[in-house]
Order: sequence, then C-alpha cells, then structure tokens
Amino acid sequence: MTFITKGLIAGLVLVAGVAVAKEGVQDPTVKARMDLMSTIGMNTKVLGDMAGGKTEFDAAAASAAKDALVAASADIAAKFETQATDPVAEAKPEIWTNWDDFVAKASALNTAATALDPASVDSIKAGMGAIGGSCKACHTDYRI
Repeated sequence: MTFITKGLIAGLVLVAGVAVAKEGVQDPTVKARMDLMSTIGMNTKVLGDMAGGKTEFDAAAASAAKDALVAASADIAAKFETQATDPVAEAKPEIWTNWDDFVAKASALNTAATALDPASVDSIKAGMGAIGGSCKACHTDYRI
C-alpha cells in the first residue's frame, strides 16, 4: 500500500469519527471545534475521493475543497484556544499542556493544504499524503 493510499484511508477514517462524535454535544465551544473538524474532514474526503478514483475529477470542486481546507485549517488554533469539555468531546487535555506542539501540527495541516495543487488528479494525489499525515500526527497525540 502506498503512502498516499495510507494517507487517504487515514483521512477517511478520521472523517467518519468526526461525523459520529458531533451527535449529542452540548458545549458551544466544543460544538464549534467539532464543526470545524467536520469541515476539514468533508473537504479532505472530496479531495481524497478524487485522488482515489472514487469520484470523477472536478477542477472546480477540487479548488473549492482546497480553499475550504486552507481556511478551516487556519482556524484550528483559534477554535481550540479555550479549553472546554463535553461528554462527547474527543480532544485530549494534552492539547492545552502541549499547546505549542498542537499549534505546530495544526499549522502543518495548513501548510500541506496550501501547497496542494487542485489542477489534476495527479497533483491532488501528490498532496494528499502530506494532508493525511498531518491529520494523523495531530489526532494520534491529541484526539481520544
């Protein structure tokens, strides 16, 4: 299995987890974080499905997904700045005790999303490994 394929699979698994976790959230700060992660997941899925051949390449949709991913990833630190909890929250407390590392990992996603070229399936494939890798790195350390 190639690195790109592993990145796509990891990203899709993360998307599924975010979608399930949103149900029943009561804290508005946690809800805003989960909504942000859902936006990231949905747009990663759009790009991943194109890269994996599950959907037909659509330049406009790829560009829109990239733009949404760049914007959402730039907002991660702001959404997590306030430490809030909720019974369905999946954020580990280590986010706030290792804040600089968390922000660096969020920034890595933004860098990867910004670098992604949505002009072709091949260029999307080339960028998805970095996106999936940055999602996995953060979720491994900071998500329950």
